[in-house]
Amino acid sequence: MNLQSVIDKKKEAAEYMVSEITHICKDFEKRDPGSKGEQQACEYMADVLKNECGCERADVESFKENPGSFFGWIYFTITFVLAAVAISFFYPLVSIILIIVGLLIVFMQFGLYKKFIDRFFPEKTGHNVTAVKSCKGEVKRRIFFNGHPDAAWEWPVNYKLGGVGFEAHAVICGIGAVYYLVLSIMLIAKNGLEYVPFDADETLGLLRLIGLVFVPFLIGLYWMWNENRIVDGANDNLSGCYMGIAILKALKEEGIEFENTEVGVILTGSEEAGLRGAKAWCAAHKGEFDDVPTFIFSYDTIHDPKYLMTNYRDLNGTVKADKDVSDLFMEAAKELDISCKKGWVPPLGGATDSAAFAQAGFRATGVTGLNHKLEDYYHTRRDTYDNMNEQGLADCFAISVKALEMFDNGAKQ
Repeated sequence: MNLQSVIDKKKEAAEYMVSEITHICKDFEKRDPGSKGEQQACEYMADVLKNECGCERADVESFKENPGSFFGWIYFTITFVLAAVAISFFYPLVSIILIIVGLLIVFMQFGLYKKFIDRFFPEKTGHNVTAVKSCKGEVKRRIFFNGHPDAAWEWPVNYKLGGVGFEAHAVICGIGAVYYLVLSIMLIAKNGLEYVPFDADETLGLLRLIGLVFVPFLIGLYWMWNENRIVDGANDNLSGCYMGIAILKALKEEGIEFENTEVGVILTGSEEAGLRGAKAWCAAHKGEFDDVPTFIFSYDTIHDPKYLMTNYRDLNGTVKADKDVSDLFMEAAKELDISCKKGWVPPLGGATDSAAFAQAGFRATGVTGLNHKLEDYYHTRRDTYDNMNEQGLADCFAISVKALEMFDNGAKQ
């Protein structure tokens, strides 16, 4: 099927997205993971999908989570490392153990997004949406567009100093932890496991004193996030939610119904709490969509057109996206002569919900429209409805519709 008439509506689609996103940001409660605001947004968008986009199914689904745990690693890791700094002056073996445990926690909780310390934090209820528009005939293929409706807790350092300052702060703290780990290992290598009184005149003693320069940075990491301030999340990630909604709405307005292609939208809550909604969705729908080739395009922060990117690797670079799904988006961009880079989510870059889908065996890729070196609006109060980029939304919309057209015509199957 030819969808050029829908592609031609990209400007109107972008304006519609901004209008709807403005409404949610201004009129709904804050949408932190597991909040009433997140639930309200899911229920509202499910209603839009059913009544304005022609979806026969638009289910709001709940799941249990512990959202505070995702950045809760800070309290464990930094406390352990600070204790290790003090103890290194007397008992280096204990210092080594504390640093290793602290680094293990951050690696599991943030590096791999595992539920490593979730049990220590209050349980809340998050929400997802699964919406499907049926085809006229036999289902032979299926495509989902995904975004997350929750918004982030603010990152004060990124707000004050920008992405370079934010990342530099984190790296300095990491170096500080490794610095004292190495010094403690050297102390044991030199003196064994016996208690040795601190000697400032000895080289290793002096190095431990010099290392105290890391302490203010480590203490500052306690304020890496402000759990009391929730950003609007217009770009991150109502833009991703409304990409799929705008496509389905435009298809309905054009009177387009596919013969053998099922089209849907998945809204996965609590992405900012470690992809918890996407992980819950994958568990709840395991095997449900295995009947035909099913592709998932997961959008996150569709903002700047010059940074529009298909991410072939996700979750700090540890998870591979589906190559066919990724290539389809890139080929659609090429067909329309719209710039789209081939990239990845790098270490310290976090993850998109695409990673959770891929880990669960779904064929998915992540599409982003931001500089991975972090703009000053990312996870800050500057992520507002009046700081959106209609050109970025329009370009991504056009490519997505073209990818849908190519998929409907049998591409990558």
